Amino acid sequence: MPILSGRMSLLGTESAFEVLARATALQREGRSIINLGIGQPDFPTPGHIVEAGRKALADGHHGYTPANGILPLREAVVADLHRRHGVTISPDRVLVVPGGKVTMFFAIQMFGEPGAEIIYPNPGFPIYESVIRFSGATPVPMPLHESKGFSFDAEEVLGLITPRTRLIILNSPGNPTGGVVPKSELDRLVAGLERHPQVAVMSDEIYGEMLYEGTHTSLTTYPELEDRLILLDGWSKTYAMTGWRLGFGVWPASLLPHAERLAINSHSCVNAAAQYAGIAAMTGPREPAARMVASFAERRAYIVPALQALPGFRCATPGGAFYAFPNITGTGFGSRPLQSLLLEEAGVASVSGTSFGALGDGHLRFSYAASLDALKEAVARIGDWLQKQGREPSRETEARDEALLPPAA
Repeated sequence: MPILSGRMSLLGTESAFEVLARATALQREGRSIINLGIGQPDFPTPGHIVEAGRKALADGHHGYTPANGILPLREAVVADLHRRHGVTISPDRVLVVPGGKVTMFFAIQMFGEPGAEIIYPNPGFPIYESVIRFSGATPVPMPLHESKGFSFDAEEVLGLITPRTRLIILNSPGNPTGGVVPKSELDRLVAGLERHPQVAVMSDEIYGEMLYEGTHTSLTTYPELEDRLILLDGWSKTYAMTGWRLGFGVWPASLLPHAERLAINSHSCVNAAAQYAGIAAMTGPREPAARMVASFAERRAYIVPALQALPGFRCATPGGAFYAFPNITGTGFGSRPLQSLLLEEAGVASVSGTSFGALGDGHLRFSYAASLDALKEAVARIGDWLQKQGREPSRETEARDEALLPPAA
């Protein structure tokens, strides 16, 4: 039997895909399953984007492209960042990659090694911790607090920095919580980072255009971070293009050659047709993306109070993305057992908070990238199931949950 590298045992996985596989298996058995586990928009890619990809193929764009992406796409990226954030960035600092995870993987591999420390959000996207461990570095969790709407405390984060810290990962709006970090907290963090010029920052802003109140504060708007900020963004969420596998990173000029070398060694380049589709997405009409976010806002307005009304649940209002992350400790069930029971017995797929780190314990993640009818049926099924377990809401429980609930975003 082949002998694998010991590092392979350090790689985790993304539990949402495991839930999806089990939900799909149950559906094949004839079970009715409402899948609120997977994090992808339930909207098709807008037609003008699909047509641009089709035209690129018809026009013969079948070959390799530059490793960093075709220039018209990188120019579209910087124009879009200027539109959204008022920042001026050279297209030479943009690296187009096959999905957002690649920027994350490159950044962590670039800074991670035995003896190094990387700070990451917890509860947070599970691949952060997985890849940090794979790199040999020590993952240092950055607590996201339910009482703060799943934001961090800047002074607490700064207190985690040691001489071994190489990289801090930020994610706002966040997965799995939908939490949004207030600008005031970012201001304090950036000011404190002046004392730690050796620490790089990766800002995962893949949900940056899925905000329900106010405007998104991008780390690119802090010029003092320019020489150490890596921006992770892409097309998957904003344009419902998850399967196109198209993302980009904006890198400091000093780091871009290293990132480009990693690209050449791993995937050569992103497929050409997807890149032309990406141009159409960023330069075409904004209405499809706006309609999608408006639909998510409508669903959020339903699911948060509906989950809050379930016995043993309390639910912070997410400020962005399309996830609700209710606290379920009042049910008496653990996160992972409840995930399994709701899927197997109630026919509702969710993801245990422990899949997003130890600090996610006591929570479930529900994606509301599903129709309003599906959300209503899912909540009804959960309510019926809880009632069968003898768990009824009480005035005392409702009062306690209301008192613990953070303010709406």
